[in-house]
Amino acid sequence: MLTFRRATLADVPVLVPLIESAYRGDSSRTGWTTEADLLDGQRTDPDGVAEVITAPKSALLMAWRDDDLVACCHVAEEDGAGYFGMFAVVPGLQGGGIGRDTLAEAERFARDEWGLGEMRMKVINAREDLIAWYVRRGYTRTGELTPFPYGDERFGVPLRDDLAFELLVKPLA
Repeated sequence: MLTFRRATLADVPVLVPLIESAYRGDSSRTGWTTEADLLDGQRTDPDGVAEVITAPKSALLMAWRDDDLVACCHVAEEDGAGYFGMFAVVPGLQGGGIGRDTLAEAERFARDEWGLGEMRMKVINAREDLIAWYVRRGYTRTGELTPFPYGDERFGVPLRDDLAFELLVKPLA
């Protein structure tokens, strides 16, 4: 069973390695959410995580199984809707329902704590398997693309020149 709580600045040192391990480098390849074939470099850093924790109408939720941090996600209010991001599950535990439960908690939080009626997210368009996972959880592809921020290494170093973010949306009613 998972328990959830909001992250504090004291949690930054455990959150950064979790997020990095789920997206970058060889450790991420043990899970299915890796971006290692699309992006090199960092996914985030301590300053980026601290910014998410301290921003207004923003929460970084942590998922715990017993005493182990197993997942996290960012939930924010943007333009009257929930925004979901910075989603990470320990790579070796992916595929066992932790991600599904963490996403559901983020949706519950946005709906029940902030009264938001929709969740939005942006997913790299080359991640068809991940987009399909979100679609199975009720998200709709909008076809609306935002260019990848090439040249801004805070988002990683692209290994391809055709990356963009696709907007996915889900009603939370």
